[in-house]
Amino acid sequence: MLKKYVIIPALIAAIYCALIFMFMPVSFGTVQIRVAEALTVLPYFTPSAIYGLFVGCFLANLIGGAGILDIVLGSLATLLAAFLTYRMKSKWLAPFPPIVINAFVVGYILNIYYGMDYWLAVASVAAGQTVSCLGLGMLLLLQLDKYKERLFS
Repeated sequence: MLKKYVIIPALIAAIYCALIFMFMPVSFGTVQIRVAEALTVLPYFTPSAIYGLFVGCFLANLIGGAGILDIVLGSLATLLAAFLTYRMKSKWLAPFPPIVINAFVVGYILNIYYGMDYWLAVASVAAGQTVSCLGLGMLLLLQLDKYKERLFS
């Protein structure tokens, strides 16, 4: 019980934050590839990952984000995307909720804070998310799928 509801979410939040700050130059700003977003496939395996991703994103945005809108909306976008990823029936669809939701939500935030054209911001975020979630995230998912019973049960 402790593992499922405390340890797994805490580890995911810590790893998310560590990856954000290890790759700080590309984690924030108008063009971003958040390597930590590869972890957004984890709710496919366990609902516990939903909370870990939310807390990790919230803390990362609190420390390095664009402001209150990024802290609140960006974190809520991650929460919604993580929940939808958990609901995916196919592992091949797991990376898509964070790509789509963050493209529109973070695109809006970039539009507000940096004056970036909205559709350009959406395209920019979608591209970065595709690299992180579909590229790195899918590699992570395929590797973890081999050990899911030992890791997430």
